[in-house]
Amino acid sequence: MKTKERRDFNKEAAQWDANPGRVKLANDVADSIIREMAPTQDMDVLDFGCGTGLVTLRLQPLVRTITGADSSEGMLGVLEGKVASQGLTNVRTQHADFEKGGRVHGVFHLIVSSMTLHHVPDPAALFRQWQDLLVPGGRVCFADLDAEDGSFHGDNTGVFHLGFDRDRLKTLLQEAGFHDIRDATAATMTKDVEGKGKRAFPVFLITARK
Repeated sequence: MKTKERRDFNKEAAQWDANPGRVKLANDVADSIIREMAPTQDMDVLDFGCGTGLVTLRLQPLVRTITGADSSEGMLGVLEGKVASQGLTNVRTQHADFEKGGRVHGVFHLIVSSMTLHHVPDPAALFRQWQDLLVPGGRVCFADLDAEDGSFHGDNTGVFHLGFDRDRLKTLLQEAGFHDIRDATAATMTKDVEGKGKRAFPVFLITARK
């Protein structure tokens, strides 16, 4: 699903972490990434669509460096504030406008991403970009929604995909040159949906190797 409107994440950045459900989901995803990827101190990691760094900072103590990339300068500003206040020296940030094809620069052993892919117009192009960013044998590990009816966000401004079919994403990864592709359920997020009561939204985790 495509929309011409952009969601203004800059305006949301200051209060982003105030949503307990959002923080829980980020922690659940981070737990799944750590369990599946077993990050180590010799890894340089990219958190693609890092937002305020909820996942970034969970991985930070476990790796050599981690770069948080996001299309929102406001989100990156919040992350940079956390990094400064905690005196962290191995966290970097990059601004890249994903909706307009902005590219990340660097070389990484692991690329992670949480709840960002549905904001990217062309996942196939993104997977090719990830290939270029990874060292030989590097891995990707990303989480997003299973296909849904649009109820998750309610306001679908800036949402290009109403979740995903896992098998379709696996095919796109394979076409981009990835192998050893696996999927699991990382978390389930329960939300109150207007007129429908509480709904459970599964969040998958897909891993692959270059």
